[in-house]
Amino acid sequence: MKTPRPSLPPAPCIDWAYFLDVDGTLIDIADTPDAVRVDTALLDLIARLYRASDGAVALVSGRALSDLESRLGMLRLPLAGQHGLERRDAAGRLWIHPAPPAAKCAIKEALAPALARHPGLLLEDKGLTLALHYRLAPHLAAYAHRLMARLAEAAGGGLELQHGKRVVEVKPAGIDKGTAVAEYLDESPFRTRRPVFIGDDLNDEHGFAAVNKMNGISIKVGRGGSCARYRLPNVSAVRNWLATALERKT
Repeated sequence: MKTPRPSLPPAPCIDWAYFLDVDGTLIDIADTPDAVRVDTALLDLIARLYRASDGAVALVSGRALSDLESRLGMLRLPLAGQHGLERRDAAGRLWIHPAPPAAKCAIKEALAPALARHPGLLLEDKGLTLALHYRLAPHLAAYAHRLMARLAEAAGGGLELQHGKRVVEVKPAGIDKGTAVAEYLDESPFRTRRPVFIGDDLNDEHGFAAVNKMNGISIKVGRGGSCARYRLPNVSAVRNWLATALERKT
């Protein structure tokens, strides 16, 4: 059941398990996925939180794992990419859920004429998923959603649409940010801790729902309906809230 007016979250505790979305949560959304910049202040904050919580911090993103790693530099921590389809655990092991490559290739080929006809559309091939961005052409929103829905259906079973902020994505069904959180919570150092999930987009609703079932802390960033129990207004507020956990520990 959706919460009509989520309140501000309680003061954070360093003994919780933190699962954090990236774009729109830890960094502001840019016009294109490649245009975002991860600043040193954020890297320092995440590194300090990771150490203080004894490693119970994971980034759970729609970005590919390789993309996340390239932006984090030397910072090594648990990462879930492509909405949980690929995941690096606390021990450094890599887990990948299989995706139908033939279906993805067929959709990518079928999208070529639309991309040529509408330069404002941007196709992002993440490896296991295909994301069609219309941030530069918001008037094409309905067209983009209809097109991806038709292509996903034509490609056969096993695929589903993932909607987001000015993006629609085709991905293997049944795996999402909620399943990624559940997998982490079966492992050390996340096991037995109270889970926290912070996100801003429709694809984060799976994460919110997962931690809600475990009496966790679900935090929606920005406006919009959500099943999250709490809310923070923007990226800056998220960073300040996380920093509070470090201040309280000190």
